[in-house]
Amino acid sequence: MKTGRFQRLFMLVLDSIVLFFLRAFKKFTTLETFSHEGADSDAVPHMTDNSDPKKLGIEYELEVDGKQTDSYSRPEPIYFDPGEKYAETDSIVTFRGDNLRTDASFGTCSIKEKKLEIVWEVPTGRLKKHYGKGYWTGSGWTGQPLIVKWDDEIKSKLNISPDKMAKQDLKEIVYSTMDGCVYFLDLDDGSATREKIKVGLPFKGAGAVDPRRDRPIVFLGAGDGGPDGAPARALAYSLKDGSKLFEFGAEDPFKQRVFTGFDSSHIVHKGTDTLIEPGENGILYTMKMNSSVDADGNVTCNPSDVVKLRYRSNRSSEESYWLGMEDSAVLWKNYIYIADNGGNLLCIDLNTMKLIWAQDVADDTNGSPVLSVEDGVPYIYIATSLHWTASNRLRLGYVPVFKINAISGEYVWIRKYLCNTVAGISGGVQATCVLGRGDISDLVIFPIARTPSVKGGKLVAMSKKDGSEKWVLRQKHYAWSSPVAVYDEEGHAYIIQCDSVGDMMLVKGSTGEVLDCVNLGANIEASPAVYGDMVVVGTRGQKICGVRIK
Repeated sequence: MKTGRFQRLFMLVLDSIVLFFLRAFKKFTTLETFSHEGADSDAVPHMTDNSDPKKLGIEYELEVDGKQTDSYSRPEPIYFDPGEKYAETDSIVTFRGDNLRTDASFGTCSIKEKKLEIVWEVPTGRLKKHYGKGYWTGSGWTGQPLIVKWDDEIKSKLNISPDKMAKQDLKEIVYSTMDGCVYFLDLDDGSATREKIKVGLPFKGAGAVDPRRDRPIVFLGAGDGGPDGAPARALAYSLKDGSKLFEFGAEDPFKQRVFTGFDSSHIVHKGTDTLIEPGENGILYTMKMNSSVDADGNVTCNPSDVVKLRYRSNRSSEESYWLGMEDSAVLWKNYIYIADNGGNLLCIDLNTMKLIWAQDVADDTNGSPVLSVEDGVPYIYIATSLHWTASNRLRLGYVPVFKINAISGEYVWIRKYLCNTVAGISGGVQATCVLGRGDISDLVIFPIARTPSVKGGKLVAMSKKDGSEKWVLRQKHYAWSSPVAVYDEEGHAYIIQCDSVGDMMLVKGSTGEVLDCVNLGANIEASPAVYGDMVVVGTRGQKICGVRIK
């Protein structure tokens, strides 16, 4: 619900005063741990009494090639091998890099000066909103760029400009933004590598590039309709010539929610040529693309075996606890893990499209789940924003960070933070966590917005084992942007964290010490990607920025 400027200002001041006095007698963070039986990665995911979908009133239905059905068995089974690399090239091709959403960095970085340097800036634009007044500007949440190092054979057949075609070791940024365009830039200097694709729909979430070396396809998801009334949808474009290959999801008659959006970043199962995309319309889509590339690099797709799963729960409506998924899914073995706007975390078998288990995660989930296998057991880390569970007047509430057993759906631990939401600008966690490696292999790191003050936040490193806080960085300004971990050759971790006033910080991963900070001029909702020593991120101030870690 929209509010006036003076009402927002009044609530901001009032909530600031309330939070200040609450510090004297109220805990701002709590931790709860749960006893649970262990399982290993060979165990078959299953529900327990605590993760039975019936407890949340969840029911689901299937449609295959336009016809509803009671059961389904995939003709070509899907299996994401835990030991197989997702991208076949040295690239960042989806949100947080791979099907487990582990991080958005590639390679290592020689960090000596421990400084950040703005190297280049590229202007973007704005697009009139589909509804109401105003414009979508720049890059929004989650808005992560993709960075692709093309196979030389495929690169030679793309519509890349001649000077960039001749460049050795070219890394191409592929960035869909809220002005309705897809930009193509040289990682080194930000110069254009080819003409942008003008789609005319706002891209709030991150796009995805096909992970196969010989499939130059970019997948896009619109977060809203276009200014001309065109509905939001998911699309696929050829990166040979910028032509549209196919689209889906626009005003789907199978949907049960009025709103349509596709902020989730697509995943491709390489072995079966299957595209997987959750929608904010309450439908999980899978389809066989039947993609091919000829000798000249021309791409064709003819989707078939279109399978849709729609669901509903006993607390979802158009007014609250909405249906639909706007985070990006985890794919592990033959299972998909996805959370929704209504506080449900779902585990689904992709080969039967059966709902295996469901767990209550309390509130609107915008940050994506992350899967980690620890001592042979797979776990999900996830947190929520503060939306449905906020108090009616002051919009205060505890925001949970979860560790959940991916086999059983049982809670392992829950750490909660007292947060605030002001006039629809969410507190809590909008971001996806850092899953530590190297010298932070025992840590998981989340940014918590609007705590302990209305404008501020915290970057918190928690123990994977028990949820205890290992370090806490107090931030003057809250962050929606997801942190990214960068590692040097010795495995020492550094965190890139951007915030709501445009600051980009370089943080020592093991201690939380801020080593350097640069300001990019405007709110950074989007999440960065890091390739080697270069950080790329867009701002709401209509710029894409390249920053070097020195």
